[in-house]
Amino acid sequence: MTGFITVNKTEGVSSAREVNIIKKLTGTPCGHLGTLDPMASGVLPVAIGNAARLFDYFLSKKKRYVATFVFGCDSDTLDTTGTVIETGGKIPSVGEIEGVIPYLTGEVLQIPPKYSAKSICGKRGYQLAREGIDFTLPPKKVNIYSIKVLNKITDNSYSFEIECGGGTYIRSIARDLGARLGTAAIMSALVRTKSGVFDISSAVPTDMLNKENVSRYIMETDSVLPFESFYPSATEAKRLFNGLSAECGLSDGTYKIYYTDGSFYGLAESKDNFLKVRTKLC
Repeated sequence: MTGFITVNKTEGVSSAREVNIIKKLTGTPCGHLGTLDPMASGVLPVAIGNAARLFDYFLSKKKRYVATFVFGCDSDTLDTTGTVIETGGKIPSVGEIEGVIPYLTGEVLQIPPKYSAKSICGKRGYQLAREGIDFTLPPKKVNIYSIKVLNKITDNSYSFEIECGGGTYIRSIARDLGARLGTAAIMSALVRTKSGVFDISSAVPTDMLNKENVSRYIMETDSVLPFESFYPSATEAKRLFNGLSAECGLSDGTYKIYYTDGSFYGLAESKDNFLKVRTKLC
């Protein structure tokens, strides 16, 4: 069994827990394409079987979130799961927030939260932070495509829609937005509504799945890949499926390659008029 399930992750549980449920239901090794913190909910793409080999491909894809930021507050985790401190900082208006958003979008250098899975000297950041060890994480280039103010939720909180690339920490956006406004801000809620081609409109909670219906929610691996298809002849297939390259008339690039019976095999790369299989996904 191979393919993808778009899980609608439940708030308060780990991404690993959701993956383990799919693994038990399918009887196949699985992995998620980009973790969500326990406090977050929404789109968690789970790769089944060989589809997990596409992790690096999907890691770089655009993601969309709806987040709530609370102003005038700070915490050690940059969200409400940590020790929250009322700073007495100002609560900005919508106009003030929109005025500084351009400084936080584009390709920017972002410092990850200390409470994160980033590794420092062989230990995770959250492990060092819990032990009270002082350390600094280096900034990392990330792409933040847009930040939009949606609604004022309470006297000191707003909801935002954020589109960004892989590796972006939404909690860090809250921190940096607050700093730009001369105050503090932390994240109090997060929903991922889109991750690459995976959308919340087709996501399913794991508590709705069972062994009898799980196959209905599995997306075929080739259906989520935006590459042209290539169907080799019997002679080409003999070379390609035995690890050899085959002469072709294709432009340079990546192609979905199929068995001669029409079933999906994996990805192949064309270069200088020769095609070679790179990843088996069937």
